[in-house]
Amino acid sequence: MSDRIRTRFAPSPTGYMHIGNLRTALYAYLFAKANDGDFLLRIEDTDQKRFVADAVDFINRTLAAAHIVPNEGPDIGGDCGPYIQSQRLDIYKKYAEELIARGHAYRCFCSDSSEEQHEAQEAGDAKAFGGYNRACRDLPQETIDQYLAEGRPYVIRQKMPLTGETAFNDAVHGHISFQNETLEDQVILKQDGMPTYNFANVIDDHLMSITHVIRGTEFITSTPKHVLLYQFLGWEPPAFIHLPPVMGKNEDGSVSKLSKRHGATGFSQLVDMGYLPEAITNYVALLGWSPKSEQEIFTMDELIEKFNLDGLSKSPAVFDYNKLDWVNGEYFKAMSDADFAAGAKAFAGELPEKIGEEKWLYLAALLRTRVSRYNQVGEQIGFFSQLPDYATDLFANKRNKVTPEKAAEILPTVISILEKVQEWTPEGIDAVLQPGVAESGIKMGTFMWPARIALSGQKVTPGGVTEILYILGREESFRRLQAGLAKVQG
Repeated sequence: MSDRIRTRFAPSPTGYMHIGNLRTALYAYLFAKANDGDFLLRIEDTDQKRFVADAVDFINRTLAAAHIVPNEGPDIGGDCGPYIQSQRLDIYKKYAEELIARGHAYRCFCSDSSEEQHEAQEAGDAKAFGGYNRACRDLPQETIDQYLAEGRPYVIRQKMPLTGETAFNDAVHGHISFQNETLEDQVILKQDGMPTYNFANVIDDHLMSITHVIRGTEFITSTPKHVLLYQFLGWEPPAFIHLPPVMGKNEDGSVSKLSKRHGATGFSQLVDMGYLPEAITNYVALLGWSPKSEQEIFTMDELIEKFNLDGLSKSPAVFDYNKLDWVNGEYFKAMSDADFAAGAKAFAGELPEKIGEEKWLYLAALLRTRVSRYNQVGEQIGFFSQLPDYATDLFANKRNKVTPEKAAEILPTVISILEKVQEWTPEGIDAVLQPGVAESGIKMGTFMWPARIALSGQKVTPGGVTEILYILGREESFRRLQAGLAKVQG
């Protein structure tokens, strides 16, 4: 085994990157980089039924967006390629045959409908052997030779020991052992020559000098089969780190494994909702790992510096969308107005083009600290494009002592003051509006409330009256103020 730390991420090319998979990739990457090691990408496409065209490109794009950069992989190359399992079939066949020669595997000519299997299932024997009755486990060599001569199809099965136990140490869960009598003689090579996951990943991890295997707890029950394969081939197994699942909150307050019923569960879905890739990565890093400090916002370099296996939790992590909103909001606050404006533009419809670059940048600066994800931008700015059809009771505001009738008295003053504005800029508007309000004798809050409602048709807006006036422009502002006045005058 290599002295250099080497980890891998080995997804199936299904065209989807679940948050749990992203976390596995991230932890493997962080652990390798924290120890000056290598992180590999390997595509496990042995299940061709699940193969999705363009999935490998999708995986590469996702990792790049998350700033998880492999040292070796299908598109990068390296000394251990090919890095796509369907391109390594000769390798798997070689080691399957070697296991047969060593007495640790055998050719199985049974099918699910075979007479032997059917009789065993009726007798209940198949259940005792984990679903297969091992009818071909001890076939005489002459029978095997005869079946091969006849061209009978076969699979190759791993020959499990029937007594004793197989144990391994897990960096998160400690010592784990399984009774060998519970282990099925699993298929390692299918009839079409394609390996099963449980076989191919062992061969690849060894040949690619993987020192630490980081994956989900669902693979714990398969690990004794893997450990036995290492033993049968005379290889040293890697260290195993099994991560607890990522859970989601149900409506009744309980939790269950994170799925689509909880909301978006894929990296690309979250990006489409307007979360920043860096914020998603930051949050996912904290789903089951603690930096043992109060810090919650990290750059990738900071995560690499602080990451260690001691911080991993045995308990399942709960994906909290509100917490992700907070993390993303913190990233927004740290951005420049220009960067936020550029990112938010795709979520703003036609408004940026309508109002022009200068006003869009001005509006984005108002929005940057008011939203926690980009897809909230549309609801914040919709009134700029079209004034909502609001009711007159919206003018009522107890705090500022405003009623629709009072608004009918105030709005003409608002209009007359604004008619004096020469330069329709925030500074130009304020230069006239502020002294005009003072001169009118009306309290500032009382004066501004009916103006805000008439201009926006809603109680809460990004920015105040001055900002709304500037973005709407002179002509549209007066049109809305006059329409509001007509509304309250009845």
